[in-house]
Amino acid sequence: MNDPIIHISNKTTTGSTKRRSLRRGSVLMVLAAAWFALSPLARAVNPPPDGGYPNANTAEGEDALSKLTIGIDNTAIGFNALFSNTRGNENTAVGFDALFSNTIGQKNTAMGVNALLFNTRGEENTAMGVNALLSNTTGGGNTAIGLNALVANKTGGGNVAIGADALFNNTTGGANTASGVFALGSNTTGFFNTATGNGALFNNTTGSSNTASGGALSSNTTGNNNTADGDLALALNETGSDNTAVGSEALRSNRTGSNNVGLGVLAGASITTGSNDIDIGTEGVADESNTIRIGRKGTHNNTFIAGISGVTVAGGVEVIVGANGHLGTVTSSERYKDGIKPMDKASEAILALKPVAFRYKHELDPAGIPQFGLVAEQVEKVNPDLVARDEQGKAYTVRYDSVNAMLLN
Repeated sequence: MNDPIIHISNKTTTGSTKRRSLRRGSVLMVLAAAWFALSPLARAVNPPPDGGYPNANTAEGEDALSKLTIGIDNTAIGFNALFSNTRGNENTAVGFDALFSNTIGQKNTAMGVNALLFNTRGEENTAMGVNALLSNTTGGGNTAIGLNALVANKTGGGNVAIGADALFNNTTGGANTASGVFALGSNTTGFFNTATGNGALFNNTTGSSNTASGGALSSNTTGNNNTADGDLALALNETGSDNTAVGSEALRSNRTGSNNVGLGVLAGASITTGSNDIDIGTEGVADESNTIRIGRKGTHNNTFIAGISGVTVAGGVEVIVGANGHLGTVTSSERYKDGIKPMDKASEAILALKPVAFRYKHELDPAGIPQFGLVAEQVEKVNPDLVARDEQGKAYTVRYDSVNAMLLN
């Protein structure tokens, strides 16, 4: 069956056509408006804060991501978060004014009020905490966790600050690691420092390559290449460099001395300005330099050193031990002697000496090996200069090297 043919006058047709055209136009306008409203371009420049937007951007909060133009993969949550960002990518800002000034910086993470507030072009920074990395502008690769951590940093890069006020004053210093409240708190331009513990390296300003663990090196200002491990280790050091202190209060009093080593609790604690000292298990002596001290008098009574017994040293000399434990050798050069004169009859004293055979007491020599020699008290009566005395002034051994010389006269 054919469809009916409907004849419409020109007048009617013209009016109907106009009405249909108007209706069609209205429908098209509604559709266009709806499409435009949904178009990514219509919402990219100044979106209202209601969630996700084109190019994988997310903004939630008044004026969050307000200036965004072509940046992608940004997340801003909070009043003025990422406010100035235009072309920066992959940034995350959570908190009031977080990453507020960022324009083209990328891959930054800021969580906390004013975190990374002034960052403009710095990249790959992480700030978690109120005012963390607040002043950073172009520094990159920094990590700040805690209230005011790295708050003054501007251009320094590669720093890690964990703890309230850690690396607080750092501005341009880089590659520093501070873990603990106030750790490296005064550092400004120092590099490659590592501070672990509350107040560790607190006063350091420009010193570099220092390592402090346990609140150590808290007074260091410009000293370099120091290593301190232990509470109050190198605590008073200010400008001394190249020191190593391991143990609670090791090298505690050192201020300006350099190249010192202190191993053990209170090791080298008496040193103040001395340099090139090695103190192991002993406090050392103030202002002493170029000295090695091992063990504590009155505490350590025996010493065992492997690798010496049975080893032949051709052309060597005998090592002697003083009453105070001082090691040394007997020098024979006239450069070290005064009042040189012939021995004459002084050697006759050896004729009165009475050699004896004996054994050391059991607690000294359980094996009871037979010995041959002299008795110090008897020798003292013959010639007091032929014996060595202990700290109480009592004779405790014979100076056999001097006795041997007398035999030649």
